[in-house]
Amino acid sequence: MDMQAYLKRISVNEQSETALDFLTKLQRHHMESIPFENLDVTRKVEIKLNVSSFYHKIIEKQRGGFCYELNGLFQQLLTNLGFQSHLISCTVKKQNGWAKSNSHAAIIVTLDKPYLVDVGFGDSVRQPLPLSGNERTDVSGTYRILKNEDGLFDLQKLDHGEWKILYRFSDEMRQLEDFSEGCLYNQTSPDSTFTHGDIVTIATEFGRITLSDLTVTVTKNGEKEKWDITEGEKIKFIEKHFQIKL
Repeated sequence: MDMQAYLKRISVNEQSETALDFLTKLQRHHMESIPFENLDVTRKVEIKLNVSSFYHKIIEKQRGGFCYELNGLFQQLLTNLGFQSHLISCTVKKQNGWAKSNSHAAIIVTLDKPYLVDVGFGDSVRQPLPLSGNERTDVSGTYRILKNEDGLFDLQKLDHGEWKILYRFSDEMRQLEDFSEGCLYNQTSPDSTFTHGDIVTIATEFGRITLSDLTVTVTKNGEKEKWDITEGEKIKFIEKHFQIKL
């Protein structure tokens, strides 16, 4: 991995801050520079759990990816930069129940205490989040992590005065190969969120731009604007707003 090429991709210079401030900058810049996208999934291009493949796609080809690719590559960068970090598995909360168990990959980084770091979950917290229950707020909302009675942790977001679970996780160390079943499922199953249409989304300074099949949603300072585009307009939109050339 060429760390300088990676840091250039996310517009980050050498470290000049404390470890937590530098980690915060890395996460925010990553989310504002590299989109979450499933464009290979919908085009039946196999995604293999291999950091070299992730690097080629995301850094050399200037693409995005989904959780295994984004967090898998970012965790390797953090390790190379000297951070104590490891992958964890998470189970995503859906509107009616739960997604496939342990099929989302995120990262724990240990500084003075452990922090959840996730650059592969779309519209979510943009800064390291302690596991201690302390709240953090950024342009995307207010978040906290609570430990439940089973010894697992819940990532929660404040939604109109109510705390809602985004996903549940253990802080146990995982390896990339532990996600083989989840990666296959998310690429091929009709029950997967990612097999039903193109999804591309990226954080911006003031909100987020999301393409969901043929619907565009732009969030700016908490205000949302939606409109539809045609299939013919989609490729140009992806290139213009996400810098992805298909």
